[in-house]
Amino acid sequence: MTPAPVELNPRSLNLLERVREQASQMDHFWIFAYGSLIWQPGFEVAESRLATLKGWHRGLKMWSRINRGTPEKPGLVFALLPGGEVKGLAIRPSRCDEHFWHTLWLREMPSCVYEPRWLKCATAQGVVHALAFTLSKKSPNFTGHLPPDQLRSILNDRQGGRYGHTFDYAMKTHQSLLKLGIHDRQLASMLELVHS
Repeated sequence: MTPAPVELNPRSLNLLERVREQASQMDHFWIFAYGSLIWQPGFEVAESRLATLKGWHRGLKMWSRINRGTPEKPGLVFALLPGGEVKGLAIRPSRCDEHFWHTLWLREMPSCVYEPRWLKCATAQGVVHALAFTLSKKSPNFTGHLPPDQLRSILNDRQGGRYGHTFDYAMKTHQSLLKLGIHDRQLASMLELVHS
């Protein structure tokens, strides 16, 4: 069953306007990609750089009731969570017009779960300030530690949401990271649960 079309709520629209205003003050606008934005950004990319972000880590620990699941049967999506270090891509969009912002926000902020932040990403060409979609561990959408059996059940469920199911999403992210030379051991171990 396909979820109904998503509309941005007033809080999400307010956040969008604030972020757009901040981005307009910068010489170059960057986004830190750590999940599906790596392999399917949904917009034309002018430049991408391998990037490291200290103080945060990638975790498949956010409930998804729209993109990778439904309200009745939530899936999981990646989030940037406090602590550790994460490698991904700093990507610079070719255009930051109305269509770009609307598409990005409908994808990343349909229910205002992520907290958009400007974070310093280290790249071989120098530090860039990039927009990153983070998640507070106090959020009701933070899964916390999921038992292996529950995680296996979610990964094996192929129903999914408007962008597909959790396993496909996690596997494509894993493969894309490997192509970049990034080895996410936690993600690799998680995907092995499907075959165990």
